[in-house]
Amino acid sequence: MALPDVTCSSGVRLLSQLRSGEEWIKEPCILGVDEAGRGPVLGPMVYASAFTTASTDITGRGYADSKTLTHASRSKLFGAIDADRGVGWVAHVMSAEHISAGMLGREKTSLNAMAFDSTLAVIRTALDAGVNLTHVYVDTVGDAGRHRERLMRAFPGIEFTVCPKADSLYPIVSAASIVAKVLRDKALTDTQQSLGLTGEVGTGYPGDSATTSWLRAHLHPVLGFPRLVRHSWETCNRLLEPPEGVTLRFEADEAEEGAGGGDGGGRGGQQQKLSFARAPGAGGALGAAGAGCVETSGLGRATYFRARKLQRVAEAF
Repeated sequence: MALPDVTCSSGVRLLSQLRSGEEWIKEPCILGVDEAGRGPVLGPMVYASAFTTASTDITGRGYADSKTLTHASRSKLFGAIDADRGVGWVAHVMSAEHISAGMLGREKTSLNAMAFDSTLAVIRTALDAGVNLTHVYVDTVGDAGRHRERLMRAFPGIEFTVCPKADSLYPIVSAASIVAKVLRDKALTDTQQSLGLTGEVGTGYPGDSATTSWLRAHLHPVLGFPRLVRHSWETCNRLLEPPEGVTLRFEADEAEEGAGGGDGGGRGGQQQKLSFARAPGAGGALGAAGAGCVETSGLGRATYFRARKLQRVAEAF
């Protein structure tokens, strides 16, 4: 199965079947949103939407919560959805690498924030294509009322129904659930093959023994896991501990006796650190970021900094 209309950017793909040339998208339309892959430690998280006219009856098409369907049934239904000229869909696919970078980066982004941005993306993409959305149904796992308020602020003029188990209650959300699950499974398999990773990954959830066995089999004791894995999951942190993983000790600044004053080696065994944060009362200069950081002229500094003659600066910008 080929994935249409792929846009790549920093581990994010936007896939769609927008039906932008069809006249029916100008009629009042409904749209459903659901996700697949929020909890697994392996592979991408996919938020998908499906949309059609509000007057179209889709109750007899067999759409259901994707978790209740077999792989074969999901694939068949996705094929029908994709080929139906009266239905469109959009999917926002975030790779495991992108999720890990967001959750572990310097400016951390929570999974909830990424999920909300994905929901906005699939709705906005349909609107930008000219779809006349009047009512959007969203499956949620958090505070439904708060989620609905945020969506209404983002898209004034559109009615929102937000509730748990929406994929079982509203056929248009069921259709979105099928799209999300099929595309996640496809992306998971494709990534595994492209990286040359073998073995049965199981469901991808941390509680699956097949998944944890696969993780152990593909764990490098120093470099960790391949890009298919979400390094930000606690499951990975535990597996990286000895004996599976190796404890690494990095060279650090140490106090040098006889440095004199207090401007040389670290005082009282404190570790010296370069800081890019403005210290309170520093008068605009860059100083120590916390109580355990000590200004230094270079004595007692790590070899890496001394060899390259790297010094502290008054201003970074």
